[in-house]
Amino acid sequence: MTPGNLNRFFTPLVLCLVSASVTLDSTCVFADEPARPAVKVLVAYHSLSGNTERMAEAVVEGAKGLPDTTVVLKRVGQVTAEDLFSSDAIIIGSPVYWSNMSGEVKTFFDNWQFKFGVFPEFKMKNKIGAAFATGGQVSSGKEVTMLTILAAMLGNQMIVVSGGGAFGASATTEGDSPGIDKKELADAQALGRRVAEVAAMLRPAPKH
Repeated sequence: MTPGNLNRFFTPLVLCLVSASVTLDSTCVFADEPARPAVKVLVAYHSLSGNTERMAEAVVEGAKGLPDTTVVLKRVGQVTAEDLFSSDAIIIGSPVYWSNMSGEVKTFFDNWQFKFGVFPEFKMKNKIGAAFATGGQVSSGKEVTMLTILAAMLGNQMIVVSGGGAFGASATTEGDSPGIDKKELADAQALGRRVAEVAAMLRPAPKH
């Protein structure tokens, strides 16, 4: 290694060590190392009562808690092809209608092909996917709803993750637990953060 190359390598290393003596939380980035672009997370939902919307907002809060994360929040009917294909991760929320996802969310998935043309190229392949749901009763079909959302994602060769619960975050909104409580909001935040973390881990590094 020539003296010039040695100087090029050790100078940023020394600067990093000096910075580390000031704060233990410093992150060393060499001059030649390109910065990773921000992770983009799309949170799409359907809501009539406002309960699923409140969960969606908490999911957004959780995802935004991770540095260098951009989050887009939209109702399913407002999502564009650009929103879908430019995102690294998609988190979809639905209320429970007859123990399943709402018709609006099902139509959204159908439109992945009919409007956005995801097949046969599998344009959603290797993107991160997750789900959340709200339902009136404890056993109203929230798990089935999340599993059908995840199944649609798996059919598109996406990588699905959970968080805030076994299959995603959920909330019971009637009976002894009206509306969305603090625990359910915390679960939604945990889901958003985990999706952002996994998306950041799996996103390819920029090429030199």
